[in-house]
Amino acid sequence: MAHQKKIITNRVAFLEKKVPLYASVLGLIGLLGLWEIVCSLKIVSPLFLPAPSAIVLTGWDMLVSGEITRNLGPSLYRIGIGYLIGSTVGIIVGLLLGFSKWADAIGTPVVYSLYPIPKIALLPLFVLWLGIGELSKVTIIALGVFFPVVINTYSGVRNVDQILIKAAITFGSNHFNVIRKVILPGALPMIFAGLKLAAGTSLLLLVAAEMIAAQSGIGSMVLHYGNLMITSKLMVGVLVLSILGLTFNRFLQWLENKLLPWK
Repeated sequence: MAHQKKIITNRVAFLEKKVPLYASVLGLIGLLGLWEIVCSLKIVSPLFLPAPSAIVLTGWDMLVSGEITRNLGPSLYRIGIGYLIGSTVGIIVGLLLGFSKWADAIGTPVVYSLYPIPKIALLPLFVLWLGIGELSKVTIIALGVFFPVVINTYSGVRNVDQILIKAAITFGSNHFNVIRKVILPGALPMIFAGLKLAAGTSLLLLVAAEMIAAQSGIGSMVLHYGNLMITSKLMVGVLVLSILGLTFNRFLQWLENKLLPWK
């Protein structure tokens, strides 16, 4: 019996094995090292693929000159406002669709019929309607954020245990308290899943909007240096976008851990 127990423990030991913190960066370090070696051996022309060291040095020069800051500011403004509006409206509408049968019957078909439309394809139309200024860019980002958030919020609300909702109503809670104290906490994991998905979408739409209708911004900077075939500066823009996306995701993960300590 003791021998059998030992075998079972050994079989599941790999599930409990802890991975050291440095393991998460090993793959990235290996990729960068291979990239640097390939560029050092002149296997690929620097015109097409500059070395990571060259990108870092170019990025430092652009940071010191203020070029990155000048372009990063407008991008942060656009994605911040657009994401805030899209996610806020998406959560409110998702809660309404999930809680109200009338809203579900009327609004859900509309949401699911509009969701498959590529939002980038609507950008020229928004420029025509709203002009080439900030409003068209913020609107397209907000629209792209809205749909993943509203769909995930709706799914989260629908998956909340109905017994908890009925119990809250039975004990005298009004609709607002049921949403605030029962439905919203239960739907938070799915809401954060939608927020994380929307973060990537917002970054994609930001770059597209700045490439089509902007004189400043990281997307505009990438397009500019791409047209001039200055690959190192183009890659600096891509690196900034990557860091921005990673920071965005880490912030949402931190916020989720704060609001969902039991997860």
